Amino acid sequence: MTAADVAAVPLSDLDHRAQLRRAVIASTVGTTIEWYDFLLYGQMAAIVFAKLYFPSSDPLTGTLQAFAVFAVGFAARPIGAAIFGHYGDRIGRKAALIATLLLTGISTFLVGCVPTYEQIGVWGAIVMVVLRFIQGIGVGGEWGGSVLLSMEWARTSKNHGLIAAWPQFGGPAGFFLANLAILAFSQMSGDQFLSWGCGSRSCSASSWWGSVCGSGSASSRRRSSGR
Repeated sequence: MTAADVAAVPLSDLDHRAQLRRAVIASTVGTTIEWYDFLLYGQMAAIVFAKLYFPSSDPLTGTLQAFAVFAVGFAARPIGAAIFGHYGDRIGRKAALIATLLLTGISTFLVGCVPTYEQIGVWGAIVMVVLRFIQGIGVGGEWGGSVLLSMEWARTSKNHGLIAAWPQFGGPAGFFLANLAILAFSQMSGDQFLSWGCGSRSCSASSWWGSVCGSGSASSRRRSSGR
């Protein structure tokens, strides 16, 4: 629905409140899932990724290399914000945000499928860099777009700050869920969590769970009304 359509068919106060509530909830859930996908790598980088993808380096250097790949996602965020900000203005926020969820969800799923250094050598780390870049683009587009989606449903500037604050909650919420997922898998695997095989399976399961949540959120966002 474009701004012109909204102006042509004004909503009642009750309908507007319902749409605003849907937009805020969809934005908050979407950013939570995006940040879960994005920050899950950071947890695994500190625990097992140095062993999985940089085993030829000493422990300190391997960990720094794993976090360097993590940083690639942050570098890609402004690019994603520019891309999806542009297309959000042209085709609508909801369509753009569905695309960001699918982009991040698919890349997160693929992170769990990347073979280790033992299987394909340095190409594992190269593929991980590409996937982290794609994740960063998705998160950059989601974060700014979610705030705009919520704020654009506000009729006055009275509650802009409160409305815009809800999508920001997705950052710490996603970080909490990422830690919770790692804690759950570490409890299930016990002392074997730090081994290469179990760490890889834990990362895969956590990544696949994130992609499933992202697909579900995208489907819910597609059914909801909005711009």
